Amino acid sequence: MKILIIGSKGFIGFHAMEYFKNQNFTVLGCDVVTDYVSKDYYQIDATNSDFHSLFEKHQFDACINCSGAASVALSIEFPLKDFNLNTLNVFKILEAIRTYQPSCKFINLSSAAVYGNPTQLPINENIALKPLSPYGIHKLQAEQIVKEFIDFYKIQTCSLRIFQRKKWLEKATFWDMYQKFLNADSIALYGTGKESRDFIHVDDIVRAFHLVLDNGKFNGEATNIANGEEFTIEYVSEIFRRNFEGQKTITFNNQVKQGDPLNWRADISLLNSLGYKQTISLEAGIQSYIHWVNSL
Repeated sequence: MKILIIGSKGFIGFHAMEYFKNQNFTVLGCDVVTDYVSKDYYQIDATNSDFHSLFEKHQFDACINCSGAASVALSIEFPLKDFNLNTLNVFKILEAIRTYQPSCKFINLSSAAVYGNPTQLPINENIALKPLSPYGIHKLQAEQIVKEFIDFYKIQTCSLRIFQRKKWLEKATFWDMYQKFLNADSIALYGTGKESRDFIHVDDIVRAFHLVLDNGKFNGEATNIANGEEFTIEYVSEIFRRNFEGQKTITFNNQVKQGDPLNWRADISLLNSLGYKQTISLEAGIQSYIHWVNSL
């Protein structure tokens, strides 16, 4: 099978490239970053993305879209940029598939941000969607476009709603927490500590991609990508504290960031039906993350 991974220079896209290559897939990467070395790479113009020539020149069995912006705060500050990256580009990719390769399966990475603050836990894929930020709204619009292309053009599509992931290269929960524990004994964190997330390691995310490729229905459906576990940020910070020497004290500022939901735990019945099993626990993921950052 030959697959295209769009956003291959990003965090999840990079790991997806490595995983599928190790599984003996033929893989082509695509992103806006210049790469003069890789032969299995196609560069897209960051200011005027056009995917037509890519799908005209290459034949793919499947396309996984890992591209897009991933910041709630920046989506509030720069909503048009977020819309272009998370919504408009999805339409452009699917239009190129429709034009040149209508048999190519399409997986779009969505987000649990489409749920907002759910009224019940665990969150199943059929509850009302009430995003709290431009980021969540644009991810939901992309899901609607994904459904449009199966309903009207019979392009095999699906969306994967990814919950919190355990390895972040960007300034996010784990990276910020690591820096604070490394450089201070008194740790001040955002929020109340009672906010909760359903964490999933990037290695389990890309394994889920494989399961969806093999067993997904591709009828425009959305699937939660998570572990069905709820951990508070307070608990996560305590795991971090145990992995650092010295007497560390932790406080929370009781401020909630605009657009951030309070509590998440996914219903992963659909994902489990595809054969998913968690391989990396939260504790092991944090330990490996700290070891990885220490090695940089």
